Amino acid sequence: MAEVRLEKVSKHFNEVIAVNDFNLSIKDKEFVVLVGPSGCGKTTTLRMVAGLEQITNGDIYIDDRCINNLPAKDRDIAMVFQNYALYPHMSVYENMGFGLELRKTPKDEIRQRVQEAAEILGIQDLLHRKPKAISGGQRQRVAVGRAIVRKPKVFLFDEPLSNLDAKLRVQTRVELKKLHERIASTIIYVTHDQVEAMTMGDRIVVMKDGFIQQIGTPMELYNAPANKFVGGFIGSPAMNCIEAELVRSGRSLFLQTGTFRIDLPEDKAQGIKSYKEKKVIVGIRPEDLFEAGHHVPGKTIPVTVEVVEPIGSEIYLNVSAGNCPLTARVDRKTKVNPHQNITLEPSLENLHLFDIGTEKSLL
Repeated sequence: MAEVRLEKVSKHFNEVIAVNDFNLSIKDKEFVVLVGPSGCGKTTTLRMVAGLEQITNGDIYIDDRCINNLPAKDRDIAMVFQNYALYPHMSVYENMGFGLELRKTPKDEIRQRVQEAAEILGIQDLLHRKPKAISGGQRQRVAVGRAIVRKPKVFLFDEPLSNLDAKLRVQTRVELKKLHERIASTIIYVTHDQVEAMTMGDRIVVMKDGFIQQIGTPMELYNAPANKFVGGFIGSPAMNCIEAELVRSGRSLFLQTGTFRIDLPEDKAQGIKSYKEKKVIVGIRPEDLFEAGHHVPGKTIPVTVEVVEPIGSEIYLNVSAGNCPLTARVDRKTKVNPHQNITLEPSLENLHLFDIGTEKSLL
């Protein structure tokens, strides 16, 4: 397969900067996911790698060869699109082999490659059918198979699961991960779904407004977000973010909101002892809030339950601490009702602190 390198890559559409100073090195056989909200520049970046968008500035390399001016057909890249783009009048076999026919590949080799890809994807029995006679998940496999038969250096996936229902999406992302291990390929995958990114990527690139916010493994992004945006985007439900005043009392530090106080553990206090600002943003993940028996000032948060969302394996509680809304993810055996007053205990070791101005992590 291949290494891919993007150096200071930018894309401008007149006055609009879609991608700005993008730097990324992707190792051979690595599965890298570009994730972020709509308009963040992730698909534009993928299209520049594919040769479907002209680069404004910077360089893109595949195996140390600069491909800036190389036509898309000569980049040895296969792309799987969101809509699959299958020819309705062709059978599955013909769709998968069409690209090879255009390259004048011998028919025997086409047959061999299509059969191999069909076996990998479990669609051997569908080769004679037309796209309208197969399900959405099967069409997705055909689109992947069409890419596999070309044996490209790099696979590009542009939100390929977004047209599938929730259950099939889970099943297909597992299949894609297994496929990556089987064909040992370099994959760049674009999605807006952070769950897809977390479960599939070896590394994740989080983007916002054309800029890279952070690059890391799924757990690096979850445990040590570089800023408030990454902390809120990675993880479901989203991280609770609360403005609080940083109060120093002797050698101790605590966080004071309008309705409750949080005493900082010693390691957290040491980490920001030189911080001069008066206010910070406190990040608490919903899974780091636990129901407590009674209120202990500085250790727990008294709240009123507003909405209870049971989802089977666990329960989401939408609560308010005064005028501060919070979300807690608690055990399914928790017995609570709307308008009930309860006490929540945050995991103090897992608190995140962000600068009030730059929103960058302080720890």
